Amino acid sequence: MEQLHRQFLKSSGIAHDTRNQELKNKLFFCLKGENFNGNEFAEKALQQGARLVIVDEEEFHRPGQGTIMVKDSLETLQNLAGFHRASLKIPILALTGSNGKTTTKELINSVLSQQFTTTATRGNLNNHIGVPLTLLNMDEKTEIGIVEMGANHPGEIKFLCAIADPDYGLITNFAKAHLEGFKNLEGVIRTKTELYQYLKNKNGLVFVNGEDPVQMKYSKEIRRFTFGNKNTDCPVQLLDSPENLNIFWNRNTIQTRITGRYNFGNISAAIAVGMYFKMEPEKIIKGIGNYLPSSNRSQILRKNSNRILLDAYNANPGSMMAALENFSNLEGEKILILGDMLELGKEAAREHRQILNYIDSRSFEKVFLVGSHFYNTPTENPVVKKFKTFEELKTELRQTRFKNKNILIKASRSMALERVPEFILEN
Repeated sequence: MEQLHRQFLKSSGIAHDTRNQELKNKLFFCLKGENFNGNEFAEKALQQGARLVIVDEEEFHRPGQGTIMVKDSLETLQNLAGFHRASLKIPILALTGSNGKTTTKELINSVLSQQFTTTATRGNLNNHIGVPLTLLNMDEKTEIGIVEMGANHPGEIKFLCAIADPDYGLITNFAKAHLEGFKNLEGVIRTKTELYQYLKNKNGLVFVNGEDPVQMKYSKEIRRFTFGNKNTDCPVQLLDSPENLNIFWNRNTIQTRITGRYNFGNISAAIAVGMYFKMEPEKIIKGIGNYLPSSNRSQILRKNSNRILLDAYNANPGSMMAALENFSNLEGEKILILGDMLELGKEAAREHRQILNYIDSRSFEKVFLVGSHFYNTPTENPVVKKFKTFEELKTELRQTRFKNKNILIKASRSMALERVPEFILEN
């Protein structure tokens, strides 16, 4: 591994896709998926200027011509990332959770980068491939690393911790997500708190939401820095505001560009991290104020007279309910356009039923539901219209006119409801 690491340090980085990537002087790893075999692109990678190509199938190995034969390319990538991380000697903050991971990571990065040179997970590349790539993006200029970790089955956070070796940790929350792999909420908690256990074993520190009794319970034997409304190391208060959240901290009011009360904990976590690292309050405030949601996460869009809350990046029962509760408190006429919550296994029918029960208990002008789960969930609510497919929904939206409405769009990522605003028409 030491020899490969030396080659990595001389290279211009890592690549694993011959499409739309500059490969000159890079280490190219031939990874495999359900529908592709990266080994088949070894020759193309060399032709595009790769420094070395790591293959794990003998027929694609070209001794002395730029390939390295290994037992498993993915495992080699992970081992290289772990070796590189050990060489960096920098603090790394790892964060996981059911909801808000990427938003919280971006907020923390926005804060810390006001004072430190940071390297953070790009987008949501938070799995067994994304975490190694994040670590290999760090170099001698990096002062603090921020690594997002996702999981959809037990043991995954433990595995990612073994690669990233974090010094600090944060769990945003626990909710019913990826239940096909976790089975139930207890499975979610066990897996997410693998981060706590790792940091306990190395005497690391965790940032803990003092308002969350589950986080407080599982972190009680670990060094921790708490945040929340009161009686914490970092007291933060949510102020009433008509649209974007306003936060009161350290005798200052912070005006954010973030909507949704469910983001209060995410903002508070970023403030707490900045405070722990002894940042000047002005820099923390600037970092929070500068953050602008993107990538279909809690984005506010204006289309003619309509105000659209686009939160279509992902959805599970916890995040869906939080979005609905926040949206129902808005003034004005409210429209819901919701898509299925996926990867819920045998709990899918019950969880979609609960969402409809909540909708029935509130006053919404119109409700559009799309996807097989919602379609098969019975309701007698006259304002609800259900559609099996996006094409059916699109046809309905083209025949509907919206004026001066608040519109919430939310669904699991694969429903791709970020397409909806295009079809919201006005008279």
